[in-house]
Amino acid sequence: MRPDPLAYLGQELDSLRQQGLYRCLRVLDGEQRAHTSVDHTSVVNLSSNNYLGLTTHPLLRERALETLRTLGVGTGSVRPIAGTMEIHMELERRLARFKKTEAAVVFQSGFTANAGTVSSVLGREDVIVSDELNHASIIDGARLSRATIEVFPHKDVAAARAILQRLPRQQRTLIITDGVFSMDGDLGALPDLCDLADEFGGIMMVDDAHASGVFGRNGRGTVDHFGLHGRVDIQVGTLSKAIGALGGYVAGSRSLIEFLFHRARPFLFSTSHPPSVAATCIAALDLLEQQPELIDRLWENARFFKTGLQVLGFDTGVSESPITPVIVGDAALAMKLSDRLFDEGVFAQGIGFPTVAKGKARVRTIVTATHTREELQFALDAFAKVGSELGILKDAGAYPT
Repeated sequence: MRPDPLAYLGQELDSLRQQGLYRCLRVLDGEQRAHTSVDHTSVVNLSSNNYLGLTTHPLLRERALETLRTLGVGTGSVRPIAGTMEIHMELERRLARFKKTEAAVVFQSGFTANAGTVSSVLGREDVIVSDELNHASIIDGARLSRATIEVFPHKDVAAARAILQRLPRQQRTLIITDGVFSMDGDLGALPDLCDLADEFGGIMMVDDAHASGVFGRNGRGTVDHFGLHGRVDIQVGTLSKAIGALGGYVAGSRSLIEFLFHRARPFLFSTSHPPSVAATCIAALDLLEQQPELIDRLWENARFFKTGLQVLGFDTGVSESPITPVIVGDAALAMKLSDRLFDEGVFAQGIGFPTVAKGKARVRTIVTATHTREELQFALDAFAKVGSELGILKDAGAYPT
């Protein structure tokens, strides 16, 4: 019998099991809601990026069904050949207007938007100056570009400046940061990095995946939040988190977008969005512009839950957003916390290395605009009970059992 050349993968999986890090996929039995059914268990859902609850919003459902009936289920082609429909162009016009830029282009995912853009606009002779905690899609795009990659410690603007100071003045340089960092929930040092881009003539880029629909007026992101319109050259966002559908986008100058039409490999070689998906994204933008109270409710819930965790004594790190990590350090303990919370009716995923650094394992929570106060209090009670049970809380006897 032929030896299995992939046997080493089974050994790696056995190692994960021994460390208590092996995870099975949790399966939703129904819709992506604040209170849902996962693995046939009713749970308060704190693991979704569905910030505004738009995955099940009636307006998005209606637009999707209407477009499905009139334009079909798919496009059957990539954008540069026969896969560009008027509804794609309308979505891109709407995104550009929303982001206050000249133009925008839609990609199949936020990951491909980042990776495709970075790898397209830079080459072997260029330099990328990147925050050490930037998203994996930025890291992959940087590698694909074959540019020199210079990494500065998280939000350390002085270190970024030191890198730029030793580069030749004529060097083409991309400075890039997440707008909101997805594991810690803190904001990137965007204003100070924009100052560096101005001073050293760099290209400024921000990945606003977790800021789109959350920060700024009507959810326009961190560029709007910090008042930096016109100073960020490349804005990346997502259509699959607060927008509630699927995809990513890049917004910027018309030259940038037209260049990506010609050179971004995900755009060139991936079939375009089903028209019903584009329609739901347009509907979501309508809601952001017409019902900003959705974002207000998100922030009310985020403040309530974050404060509750902190009062209990959990380490929530440096979060400034609806992403609130519960940092426990040990990876096996983080997974045990996640599993016990699930037993108590709360779905909050444990996250360890390599997604976060060793010794920084956590359970990551995200509240949404559609959580009720009762659901969030239920979750806090579960955290208090399980945190005491596992010895994570300092006063382990504080919770009445």
